[in-house]
Amino acid sequence: MRKAPRIGDVFRHDFMFADDQVLAYAALSGDSNPIHVTAQYAAQTDFGRCIVHGYFSISVFSKIYGTLLYPEAHILISQSTKYIKPVFTATSYTAVMTTKELLPAKNRVVYQNDIIDRYTGELKVTGEAVLMNKLYYNW
Repeated sequence: MRKAPRIGDVFRHDFMFADDQVLAYAALSGDSNPIHVTAQYAAQTDFGRCIVHGYFSISVFSKIYGTLLYPEAHILISQSTKYIKPVFTATSYTAVMTTKELLPAKNRVVYQNDIIDRYTGELKVTGEAVLMNKLYYNW
């Protein structure tokens, strides 16, 4: 059995988005803004190419919460996000979750969530999430 998290614990997950994943997300979400799906349009913007949807970019944390880190009984209570710089396909990123605060009375943890470009070290996305887990968040 895993130990309960402690303040300062860090979990890292390397990942990359593919063009077909962005197109699938556009179809599922209904957000077909050309900045996400049309290379010719995106090339004319300040970004120079298509950008990953904001909500799709933070979906990496859903993967971490739901399958990689304390997956059994992990419940997302809230999540806030600030998009600093665009996230692109075919670029390697690291999702970094740092335990920021423990809320023992409610079996909850506050995590700092960051997406960082693996090669430049540039912060792309930052935010916080509160998760509950009555199986593992016991101090």
